[in-house]
Amino acid sequence: MAIDRADWHYGGDYPAGLPPENGGTHIGIYLAWIIMNGLEGDLHREHSAESLMSVRGRSMTGREFLEQECDEKFTEESLSEEGSAFTAAYYSGEGGKGYGPFMDDYEAALVGNLPSAYHVADTWENYDRFAPYASAAYSRWKERGQL
Repeated sequence: MAIDRADWHYGGDYPAGLPPENGGTHIGIYLAWIIMNGLEGDLHREHSAESLMSVRGRSMTGREFLEQECDEKFTEESLSEEGSAFTAAYYSGEGGKGYGPFMDDYEAALVGNLPSAYHVADTWENYDRFAPYASAAYSRWKERGQL
């Protein structure tokens, strides 16, 4: 089951003039955090080992991983059991509907004066600005079993 897909973001309120891949930047930054914290699923461990190493070595961004290894689809198969449980609380929100605290953290860390969340650049600098938010949420979730 898809948790999020880049192509879900291409229509509607998607800003004119932005390349379509920007619709996957938020997913990729989160996916990079998942990979950097060893919460990726067995599917990627078995079939995407080289790309996992590239993300961990910062020669491939999470969005590039999403495009090359996930066909632009962030699914439960992308996650370990623990990664899936955390993502259900943090990324997907209550009952898996909409976005959980992830999007609030993403916007607080990265959007600032940008016209929209889609304008965030796919860079490791932006990952580094976002990662402490996800790590803090993960620590709270591990301590309490919820956010």
